[in-house]
Amino acid sequence: MSPTRIFFLLFSALIALAGLLAAGASVDGPLTLFGLGLFLFGVFFALFLVKRTYDEADGEA
Repeated sequence: MSPTRIFFLLFSALIALAGLLAAGASVDGPLTLFGLGLFLFGVFFALFLVKRTYDEADGEA
């Protein structure tokens, strides 16, 4: 895994954490949905990076 990919993996984890904190601290619906959306984006982006790393190792990318 390249250093750039590790950086973006950690960055997406921070985005997901910020989304969870925003969703937990919100008192209205739209901010809760935004926080959960941010969390889902961070998780799915991290999983995409892991998938891409394994695909490159297999020679499929």
